[in-house]
Order: sequence, then structure tokens, then C-alpha cells
Amino acid sequence: MLQPYDMPLEQLQNYTPPLSAPPDLDAFWEATLQESGRTPLDANLELVDYPAEGVHVFRITLRGYGEAPLSGWYVRPTQDGPHPGLVLYHGYNWNYEGHIHDVVNWGLHGYAVLAMAVRGQQGSGESMPSPHGHVAGWMTAGILDPEHYYYRGVYADAVRALSWLHGRPEVDAARIGVTGGSQGGGMTLAAAALSNIPVVAVAEYPFLCHFTRAVDIAPAGPYGEITEYLRQNGDPDIERQVFQTLSYFDVMNLASRVVVPTLVSVGLIDQLTPPSTIFAAFHHLGSETKALRVYRYFGHEFIPRFHMEKLQWLKQYLKHASK
Repeated sequence: MLQPYDMPLEQLQNYTPPLSAPPDLDAFWEATLQESGRTPLDANLELVDYPAEGVHVFRITLRGYGEAPLSGWYVRPTQDGPHPGLVLYHGYNWNYEGHIHDVVNWGLHGYAVLAMAVRGQQGSGESMPSPHGHVAGWMTAGILDPEHYYYRGVYADAVRALSWLHGRPEVDAARIGVTGGSQGGGMTLAAAALSNIPVVAVAEYPFLCHFTRAVDIAPAGPYGEITEYLRQNGDPDIERQVFQTLSYFDVMNLASRVVVPTLVSVGLIDQLTPPSTIFAAFHHLGSETKALRVYRYFGHEFIPRFHMEKLQWLKQYLKHASK
């Protein structure tokens, strides 16, 4: 099966485009996380009667960045800890029932697992206004100003989830990892870039990478929301500001800050997260230990062979790490 629209694999393996990071990128995120940290988490757990033995299942609510009300699931093994911890991040508008069955499954593997619904996406509220309006979806909310951009809150929430799990007495604070696919894969890499809590990251076909190319070539999916916004707002100054804002949230620009062992997957017929955008982010990762698994015949979908790789990677760096 031929890769339908992006570069051939030989070019992808060497594709390392220049970064578009603004000069105040680090200062922006330092200020954001300091501001976020001033809001108490105010977490609340409610035990849920889930039909599985070996785990305790809880509905969790906590306050996100800007006081956004977040909700999700927390699952921990019934046996005494401390347990390795795992934060799961979900795909774009893809969080049916909060993925409770996936969260429980990870708990049955022996992890204390937290999965929060992304703000505004099926279960969690949103608190950040979009002062300039936006097209349907989340990709252009607040897009003319990095201070108001939607993913500022999303990335800050990803770090807040880690902070909560890190403080749990039944969790080994030195053995916490992050994982997710698509939007969750981008959030995985962003969280590993912005927090020193994770010791391992596994990102499946990560979204939110190399925006300038993604908007140009993605045949389908949420990047098209940005295209539609620019169709409706044709002023060249608006286009410049859109990509200036996105540069603060581009996982490719944050990748050098990721220094933990990192495993990434890419499908060569993925039309939602173009392969070149994933290769670009991967090649800029700061991790000394990193691996990219390439699947020629898969797109934006569950990849069974990679799931085995993911289990092995997390087992090595969380379960078998020094306690």
C-alpha cells in the first residue's frame, strides 16, 4: 500500500524541519504553570461499583487551569502500594464514557491510573473565553492570542493531573508515566516537556505537531478547522497571528524539553496526523532513549503490535524501575 499524500519513508526518516519556537516560549510556559499552580486542585473521589475484582474505581473531579471543572476516572489496585502511576490522555472529542474500561484495564495491569476528560470534551467544563470567536470545534478557540488559546488550558490541565497523581500516598512518586493517542499523544509529549514528574512517555500517532505543515497537507481531521478559520478570515495579519499563537503549543517546538525515555508510533497512511509531522516532532525530542515505531499499512487507528510494544516499554520503565 502506497503512502497516499506525504513524503516517502526514506525522506521521513531524515525530516528535521527548523523549529518555529518564539523567543519567549520558555517564559510563557513558566508563567502559565506558575499561574496554574496557584489554583487549588480541590480533588474529590467517589467510589464506583464497577464489576471487576482487583481494583478500586473512583469518579474524580478536580479544578483545572482557570478554575475549569474537570472530571474523569481514577483506578488503583486493591493490594497495598506503592504502585507505579500512569496518566492517560484521550483523543480529540474521543472520550466515550471517559474510557472507563480502558482505565480499569490499566489498573488490572498493576498501575494506579488517572484519566481526566479534556476541558470541554465530554465530561469536563471549559473556563477560558474565546474573545475573537472561532469555528466549530476547539482548534481555533482563542487562536489570535496565546494567552487565550484553548490548548493553554489543556496543557496546563495535563500537568495538574500529574501533580495530583504524584501526591497520592499509594503511588510511587518516582515511577509515574504518561501515555495517550492522537490528541492524547500530543498531550503526552507536552506533559513530559512541561513537567518533571513523568519518567517515561508513550505517544501513539501524536497530534498537535508541526502545525504549519499539518494545516497544509492533512486531508482530514481537526487541522481542517484551522484551514476553515483562515478561509473565513482572509486578512494576512490574521494568518500570521494564527501561526504565531500555534508556535507556543506546537509539540515539535516543545520536544527538546522531553528528556525521559519516549516511545512513539506512526502509521504511514494516517490522514489525520500526517506522518511527516510526527517524524518532525520525534527528531527534535531531547530524550537520549527514544524509539519511533513505523507501521506502513496502518492509519489513525489502534495498532495491535504497537500495543504490545507499549506494554513492554511501560513495564520496563515503570514496573521494573528502581523502587
